[in-house]
Amino acid sequence: MSEVRYVVDDEQVPGAGPFEEAPRAFRQPESVIGEGRHTSVADQLAGVRVVDFTQALSGPYCTMMLADLGADVVKVENPGRGDDSRHWGPPFVGDDAAYFVSVNRNKRSVALDLKDPRDRTAARALVDAADVVVENWRPGTAKRLGLGAEETRRTNSGLVYCSISGFGQDSPTRAGYDQIVQGTSGAMAMTGPAGGPTKWGVPVADIAAGMFAATAVIAALYERRGTGVGRTLDIAMQDCLVAMLTHQATRYLATGTVPPNDHNGHSTIAPYGLFTTADGHVNICVGNDSQFRRMCEALGYPDLAADPRYTTNPDRLAHKPALLADLEHRLARERTADVLTRLEVAGVPAGPVSRLDEVFDDPRTAARDMVVTVERDDFGTTRVPNGPWKVDGRSAVVRLPPPHLGEHTVEVLREIGFED
Repeated sequence: MSEVRYVVDDEQVPGAGPFEEAPRAFRQPESVIGEGRHTSVADQLAGVRVVDFTQALSGPYCTMMLADLGADVVKVENPGRGDDSRHWGPPFVGDDAAYFVSVNRNKRSVALDLKDPRDRTAARALVDAADVVVENWRPGTAKRLGLGAEETRRTNSGLVYCSISGFGQDSPTRAGYDQIVQGTSGAMAMTGPAGGPTKWGVPVADIAAGMFAATAVIAALYERRGTGVGRTLDIAMQDCLVAMLTHQATRYLATGTVPPNDHNGHSTIAPYGLFTTADGHVNICVGNDSQFRRMCEALGYPDLAADPRYTTNPDRLAHKPALLADLEHRLARERTADVLTRLEVAGVPAGPVSRLDEVFDDPRTAARDMVVTVERDDFGTTRVPNGPWKVDGRSAVVRLPPPHLGEHTVEVLREIGFED
């Protein structure tokens, strides 16, 4: 990990951040490699201060995105336990669960008991000095603590206040856990094999909410450059997954008919999906009639190309069960590597079904900087997935490891002049 230094202002000055002309309250960490500053994606939100009242995944994923892009994210945690996900193991990486380590790099931790009046005053001071607040408490909690959007934006009009919940700020009694939202959004009903509804392999409702929230925060900061006024953002996990239903939702809204579960296939293109081979599985995605003919030629199936039932995509959709059954029967005798080689030469989109070890052993994963190393005193070094951005050929960097609970409490509170 690169050395972490801080640039400390002797006095507060206007124009500290890229999104407003306002005093800078927090010190901004720089990542330094060798003698010069490392220019990267992490420069883009430099000067933006984020107070993070989130835990688990949706909120921390949002604030990690902002931190990876250069924002100074101060994570406020309960002094006794901290973020619940610190304990969601094994496996543990040092003192914290791998779950926590995966989404909390490039942040600083401040331990405050928000039931204690003095600590609550400190939290309010942090908010008054911030550009952004992100919280994912149950709706209504922030207001009860005196940290809600209405109260805080009254004293900090430029504040961008983002709330993430399962079903929105107008649904305070509904618990918003990823598994529940995958079911209520319609996503689970259309996922998986014929045996029944299937959860996605990662908590996609949490992750989608984090990504949509980060996008909304950045848009509000961009708008604030001209208005000087922040926004109140209400991001619901349910809404995020409904938005991601895209063409499936539009098919229903246009016809009034619930689309069938296409399992591991495609609703409007054929053949397009997962097929079993003699030694594994292969995804084949035939996007047009020319690709279908090339697929048949490459795999040695001229009779399929000549069959009038399969001439065009509408023809193939009309006879989809027969086509897929025939392809399954034939591909079951083929080896995955042979199928992939022949289809690649023919220019037909196809790919393997990779395990995680294969993904992270793939040289392309390393070449795209999709794994970064973080270093901390209790575990030495460990690897985590990187953010996906490539800006001017550069990737995000690790400026700070996932913080110990309360590691930066004294440091951050001194920066805003809140000291015992």
